Amino acid sequence: MRQMSRRTVLRGVGGAAFLAGSAAVLPLFGTPDRRQDPADCRATDRSSDRRLIVSNWPEYIDQPDDGYVTTLDQFQKETGIQVSYTADVNDNNEFFAKIVNQLGACESVNRDMFMLTDWAAARTIEMGWIQPLDAAKVPNLHNNLISSLQGLGWDPDRTYSAPWQAGLTGIAYNKTKVAEVGSFTDLLTRPDLKGRVTLLTEMRDTMGFLLLKNGADPADFSDDEWGVAMEDLRRASDGGQIRAFTGNDYVQDLAAGNIVACEAWSGDVLAAGDPNIEFVVPEEGLMIWADNMLVPNQAEHQANAEKWIDYYYRPDVAAKLAAWVNYICPVEGAQAEMEKIDPELAADPLIFPDDETLAMTHSFMALDEFTMREYEGDFADVTGG
Repeated sequence: MRQMSRRTVLRGVGGAAFLAGSAAVLPLFGTPDRRQDPADCRATDRSSDRRLIVSNWPEYIDQPDDGYVTTLDQFQKETGIQVSYTADVNDNNEFFAKIVNQLGACESVNRDMFMLTDWAAARTIEMGWIQPLDAAKVPNLHNNLISSLQGLGWDPDRTYSAPWQAGLTGIAYNKTKVAEVGSFTDLLTRPDLKGRVTLLTEMRDTMGFLLLKNGADPADFSDDEWGVAMEDLRRASDGGQIRAFTGNDYVQDLAAGNIVACEAWSGDVLAAGDPNIEFVVPEEGLMIWADNMLVPNQAEHQANAEKWIDYYYRPDVAAKLAAWVNYICPVEGAQAEMEKIDPELAADPLIFPDDETLAMTHSFMALDEFTMREYEGDFADVTGG
């Protein structure tokens, strides 16, 4: 049903430019006069005009097909709110480049909502660029958010953010080429995998696993633990274990046998539909990430944005969306609703991980700007990014 994965777009459009984009955009975060107080940087709400302007990632919402009523059309019909929906978030840094000057100057970005990945969402919240949500207007968010996406350090009570979709990072291998690869330790040390392994260019995913491999917590680690993990990565890279650091193109290489195992995103493996490619939960655990709905300062239709959030946290709506996008559904109760739509998808652990799997997930801690730039530099020294 899906034409391409959201992460395919992320890697294909923005992957090679990730660090270059960071250099261009991230210094603007730390300028003291760009910080805002959301209470002093809010527009008069004009939600009574029944409009909503949303920016999201491409191929990240269900589409009309042969009489099928999309979740967006259903929202408009139920609420009377007309949605201007644009798929113009191709890369976190690229999108920031469009809006950073306005956000930093307490000016409108001409949007009521946009979606950013965890680390980018954390930075905008920390800068005071995001409006708090009225908890009374988004009860479904607080009642139905899955436990593994609650209590994050950068927004512990989900005061500012609401996950749109989530995904897992783990291991994929071609079962026709090699025996099961069950751990990240195996990936980086097994002799039969040497030179036939790829890792991701996404620093937080890859280094999250290196931290886990060495007994550190990706959500709360020290500079010393970071240094040990970086040396481990450097040793594997210099020793020839790693063929390359890649974006989404690992799927094609894995299917073709150019590589036999790799670090992988759950949604990409599911979208590939190749019975020879297996997604594995590493013994060390999984990294989990989400793309988050955020209401920026000076948004003029916040009440309508909150209606949108509450609507998409209804289990029936969330299931309908998940049946199309195939990423982890963040809404408790949606799995039961999916049974009515597609029992096979309802049983898919890459859309509805069980409690045991979710208990193995880890998030990467929010970094201040100085540390982020330092760590990204360390990572680029090894990956060649």
